[in-house]
This record gives sequence, structure tokens and C-alpha cells, in this order.
Amino acid sequence: METEGKVIECKAAVAWEPGKALSIEEVEVAPPKAHEVRIKIVASGVCHSDWAYLYDVAKMKPRPFPLILGHEGAGIVESVGPGVTKVSKGDKVIPLFLPQCGQCERCLSPKTNLCTKDWDKTQQGVLADGTSRITCKNQQIYQFIGVSTFSEYTVVPEDNVTKIHPDAPLDKVCLLGCGVSTGYGAAVNTGKVESGSTCAVFGLGAVGLAAVMGCKAAGASRIIAVDINPDKSEIAKTFGATEFVNPKDHSKPIQEVLREQSNGGVDFCLECVGNVGVMRAAVEACSPAGGICVIVGWIEVEELSLAPLDILLGRTLKGTYFGGWKSVEAVPKLVQDYMSGKLLLDEFVTHRLTLDQVNQAFNHMITGKSIRTVIEM
Repeated sequence: METEGKVIECKAAVAWEPGKALSIEEVEVAPPKAHEVRIKIVASGVCHSDWAYLYDVAKMKPRPFPLILGHEGAGIVESVGPGVTKVSKGDKVIPLFLPQCGQCERCLSPKTNLCTKDWDKTQQGVLADGTSRITCKNQQIYQFIGVSTFSEYTVVPEDNVTKIHPDAPLDKVCLLGCGVSTGYGAAVNTGKVESGSTCAVFGLGAVGLAAVMGCKAAGASRIIAVDINPDKSEIAKTFGATEFVNPKDHSKPIQEVLREQSNGGVDFCLECVGNVGVMRAAVEACSPAGGICVIVGWIEVEELSLAPLDILLGRTLKGTYFGGWKSVEAVPKLVQDYMSGKLLLDEFVTHRLTLDQVNQAFNHMITGKSIRTVIEM
């Protein structure tokens, strides 16, 4: 049935309030307005940030509810609104929580990827006109960071979507919408890991394993993977880790262990946990003589404390968002890298579930059973 220009009724996983399990509901998805794109979501990764904004709200800035989570998806353009020129009906696409308008001051700067287009609005779950395109039971349902891939259909701004190769497998490349791009880019873009260097990656979820992969791609000679889950040791080697260290196996703080193992400190540390205590350990594990620490793990409101001497002698502390990639132009290239064998994606996917099982996906994540679960619509 032709759906263009009509409201689409479909299934979505709705978060009615913080701390409560997602509920599968029938929702209505309105047609796209000017410069918007309606997408039929085919697959979505389940990211730790989705869980955190629902269950770990004390560490996050408040988001409006009811809300549809999900921000790591891939799909097919169902229809476009007036003025859309960058994608067309039938295109395979990846929706993006980080826009790239190509015109603002930040888009024109090589120093940042933080496009300002409609940023404040999408962060609050609405599109350019201040409303969402999704309703349920006569209520507006907010769109998580303007995306909402835990829905069979969604609407996003034109600058928050990118066209990808028509042969790309959507159930794999959806991971490039967040986790893999973030971790990989943290190493190759933000940290600028150097050939022959020694690296340590804290936290071996999908983001951390992607950071390991980035360190390998950059030519690091030693890649020390750090996690409290011993089951992560073997999978870390798949992505390029040369060593595995479990902090629970040592009586000393992990930063002391790593300094001892690396002649005073590693060259590059990537923190992929989102824990302020681990962040400080990562800084202190770096060499004071020019070591670089990149904070990748997402947390918003807790304070990170450092001693001045942690920085004064020459360490650098950096943050990264979406791995430093300018989203619209970079993601199609990452898709091509996967399709040509330069980038691993299949190895991240440990579970495949349906939308009805999305709460199970959260459980797999927080119990350490999964690397990435892909929800197939």
C-alpha cells in the first residue's frame, strides 16, 4: 500500500517513564515536513546510552518522556519532505544523531564535527518545528536525540541522515550509526594513535573493541585491553589486542599496573566505560611525557577530579564525540571500508533479536553477555 503523504501506524518500543521497561506499542508516524526524511528502519543496534538514559538517569541530563530510544539504526527512505535533495525514496540510509549541515561555522572548521543545526531541539527530542513526528495514545512521543530507531518507522532532519552503498547489509552497517564509529574514530581521529606506540583501552564493549580496532589500524605495536570481565580477553584479540589485563587480578590500582608494564606509562589511553574513576585511572596510566588520554565513555553530570600534576608534566586529556567524524560525509566511507574488508562489523554482533525482545537486549548488555545486539524489525 502506498504510504507517502499518509500517517503510518507501526510498532515501536516506548519508554513511558524513567526506570521502567520499554513497552511495545502501536504508534503513529506522521509524514515528513520540509527538509525531513521518513525512514523504514530495518535494523538497530542497542547501545549502552539507550539503557543509561532509561535506567541510569542520575548520571545523565534529563530527557523528556515518553520517549522512543534507539539511535544506531539503518533503513530505507520511505518518503521525503519538500526541499529534500540529499536522499531519495528507496535509498539505503543511516540516520545520524549528529548532524552535518555543511554550512555552519563548525561544519566549515576542520577542528570539530559538532554541527549546530537544530542541535538544541534534537537533544530535547523534537525536530526543527519543536514537535516530534511520533504519537501514541493521543500523546506526543519524544524522539531520542532526534532519531528513535526502536520504531519501525521514524522521521529525521535531512542533515541527520546519510545515503550509503545500495548493497550494504543494513543489519551490519547499522553499528556505524554510533558505537563502532565512535570507538574507531576515537583512536584514529581524536587520539591520532601513532604507529609503533603502546595503547591501553579501558572497557571492552562495542565502543572499546572498536577503539582496539582503531589502534591496530593506526599501527600501534602494543594494545593492552583492560576489562573486569575475563570473558572479554579472547574477543579483544580478534580486534587486535596484544595483551589483556583484568584489574581484579591485581592488588595495585590499574594505572600503577599499566605504568609498570609500559616503562612509566602508555602513549595513548582510551577510556570507553563512562565512569569517572576509570577516567582518572586512564589519565594516570598515560606517560607523563606526552601521553594522550581520550575520554570516549558517555556520562554527563558526574564530576571528574584530577590532581594538577596529572596534567602539568605534559599529559593531554581529550574528549571525543562520534569519534570525531563529520557524520554525513564519513559514514558512507566507513560503510565502504567494511564492505572492502578494512573494517570489522560482523564480529561485534553476538545476538539478534526482534523489537518485542528489546528489553532482553538490555539485559544481555548489562550482564556482559553481549557485545552488540541487533534488533531486526
